[in-house]
Amino acid sequence: MKQQTIILTGGGTAGHVSLNQAILPSLLELGYDVHYIGSEQGIEKELIGEAFPDVPFYGISSGKLRRYFSMKNFTDPFKVLAGIMQAFRIIKKVKPQVIFSKGGFVSVPVVMAAKVAGVPVVIHESDVTPGLANKIALPFASHIFTIFEETLQHLPQEKATCTGSIIRQELFTGNKAKGLSICGFTTSKPVLLVMGGSLGSVVLNDALRQNLPELLQTFQVIHLCGKGNNDQALESLSGYKQFEYVTTELPDLLHAADFVVSRAGSNSIFEFLALHKPMLLIPLSAQKSRGDQILNANLFKRQGYGEVLQEDELTKESFIKSVHTLSTRKSEMTATMEKTQRPKTPDEMAKLILQFKK
Repeated sequence: MKQQTIILTGGGTAGHVSLNQAILPSLLELGYDVHYIGSEQGIEKELIGEAFPDVPFYGISSGKLRRYFSMKNFTDPFKVLAGIMQAFRIIKKVKPQVIFSKGGFVSVPVVMAAKVAGVPVVIHESDVTPGLANKIALPFASHIFTIFEETLQHLPQEKATCTGSIIRQELFTGNKAKGLSICGFTTSKPVLLVMGGSLGSVVLNDALRQNLPELLQTFQVIHLCGKGNNDQALESLSGYKQFEYVTTELPDLLHAADFVVSRAGSNSIFEFLALHKPMLLIPLSAQKSRGDQILNANLFKRQGYGEVLQEDELTKESFIKSVHTLSTRKSEMTATMEKTQRPKTPDEMAKLILQFKK
């Protein structure tokens, strides 16, 4: 019997890759021949290549549609067209039974090419409202899965299903003692983990470092600051450990953390929720994004999972005040998070996707 094949796509940021990372082992275990289409420049090439070196990776051309004036808005459509042709050739060669798209602009040419090639596409939306890439992809897709129930009101009822969150199983295997050891920390003080997403965040980095002397009186601090953002002057500071980016160490660091300060990308905040980590969310401002992180953060605050500090209200003083408020509400937030529904496993998500194969 011929081995069945699936293509995964998605990229640009770690949030558009993490679900693919989670379900890939399940698909391999089910006997599928898995291929990945991304961009040459995106973080997906590194993440997939490091974790799954035997999974073929294809880099294609992709463009980005911007909500503001840019000369690239005139040239990027040609990149998308080139990407569609490249993706079409890959699809005809690989002959998948289904394609799964996690979003990001590299996924748009793949989804369009799949429609032309007659291959069913399943897409996934992890924010409260659909992102632009998924809005463009939706007419070409057979089905769309969402994390938030609230997202369904923005989608065609006949081809949308809310699955809830899907969490990488390796996150649950993290070890607190190992995480503390990686950082050279002890159990004498609680641990605050601060992260600004896979690309880092200058405003979060600055707010944290301005407050380090006061924070280190109460906390030990793990800082995921983004590539190129390490501060060499702080390397030997006791109780403070900085990383540009982590992969295999992340489960241990999350288990070592008592509190998390983060942007409000949905993949990350659902991981914090699953691990019952009280969180201070500082979403990307509406000036820097379409506002999806603001919606995510405000929804989590209403549900009692964390505190929110809007980026345009972020100062040295508001940051330290919000961290201390978070600390005082730990027991309340943890109890609320423990009552939430169990997240879907990658095995369950893989099976949901595969029901749409041709």
